[in-house]
Amino acid sequence: MSGHEKFAFHSAEALLGKAASLGLDLPFSRDLSVLFRPFLMAGRILTNRLIIHPLEGADAASGGAPGELTFRRYRRFAGSCCGLIWFEATAVHEDGRSNPSQLFLNAGTLDGFKRLVEAARAAAHAGENERGGRRPVLILQLTHTGRFSRPQGAPAPIIAQHNPHLDPLHQVQPDHPLIGDRELDDLQDLFVKAAGLAAEAGFDGVDIKACHGYLVSELLASRSRPNSRYGGSFENRTRFLRETARKIKSKVPGLILASRLGLADFIPYPYGFGTDPADAAHSDLSEPLALVRELAAEGLILLDVTAGIPAFRPHYGRPFDKPVRGGSLPDEHPLTGVARLIGLASRVQKEFPALAVVGAGYSWLRRFFPHVAAGVLESGRASLIGVGRLAYAYPDFSHDLLDKGSLDSKKLCLTCSGCSTLLRAGGPVGCVVRDKSVYRLPK
Repeated sequence: MSGHEKFAFHSAEALLGKAASLGLDLPFSRDLSVLFRPFLMAGRILTNRLIIHPLEGADAASGGAPGELTFRRYRRFAGSCCGLIWFEATAVHEDGRSNPSQLFLNAGTLDGFKRLVEAARAAAHAGENERGGRRPVLILQLTHTGRFSRPQGAPAPIIAQHNPHLDPLHQVQPDHPLIGDRELDDLQDLFVKAAGLAAEAGFDGVDIKACHGYLVSELLASRSRPNSRYGGSFENRTRFLRETARKIKSKVPGLILASRLGLADFIPYPYGFGTDPADAAHSDLSEPLALVRELAAEGLILLDVTAGIPAFRPHYGRPFDKPVRGGSLPDEHPLTGVARLIGLASRVQKEFPALAVVGAGYSWLRRFFPHVAAGVLESGRASLIGVGRLAYAYPDFSHDLLDKGSLDSKKLCLTCSGCSTLLRAGGPVGCVVRDKSVYRLPK
């Protein structure tokens, strides 16, 4: 019998009782005031501990500039009172786009990004006039999609190593070439160039995306990459991320340096980063923690913790009630996934107390998420709380928390995976339940 269950908790006692029956440590607090305590980071004051995770919309205009729906989404996000808005995965190279509608930052689209930042600042300012407070910090996520690249709509994978668990999912043949070291050297420079453009557009910081199996993430696991400066040893596998971080910090020193880092892929060893060699269902954080230590030495101050690879075992990164269309239910209770993500963030935060660590995995908890998040903050298991799918459904959730002290059950994310299904279909992406006049699942 599957251990999976849909969310069906009508009281905190029922939720906590289920967690206890599963042997899970689920922090919980009735006092939500900690969520709205200011946080100082790199000389910038976040008005509260709530952030909106990078949520890809796949709704860019021609050439990768922000489109109409992109502006709509970020006006809604910035109009909330969250302390930080983390803008979605934005390609640094045409060949590294996940679909033809993914954002792409370059000289030709820079003006569009400037207008997007201005629109977000204006929406935030309107919210400040209504409720007071300071403007949110804006972080832009930079990425190369790697093996998931589809710049023209058809699969065009760029891989760092062959992986028997992922290659069949994308029809990658045994003779498919690997990206070369010289190409990776050049790609570092493209990340640095994009970081400079992000600063010019008005963003406060950039994130080097290193999670969910995309190219930088795959490099971290590339033990089988032969005769390469970017494969084999820990030093070589982490080289791209470390050197890119160092170059951005050197060339664009005013930017906040961040990364969304997949601490554990949960793909069988030797093909996954942070995976226990003896059991792929468990993590081994010896290498991820060593990497975080080196990134902190390079100037990284903000770390958004995640796990898993959605194409392989999506529940490790996004506990859900329903899988994506065509997917299956895992033999695991979603609370186990929530607790796992909280535990991963806690390991990093306790190892690096000066680092601003963002926790994840809260959307499945519905109206109880603020109480679990407050418990996480009170116990020092994270510095900031990241909200993902919930923000698609309920972009003004933070207003209701601040004004009413609770969430509206009619606006909550149902973790139906509709947004993930839209993304896999090529977008545009949003909530098919709460925003159905704009977003609909394909037939």
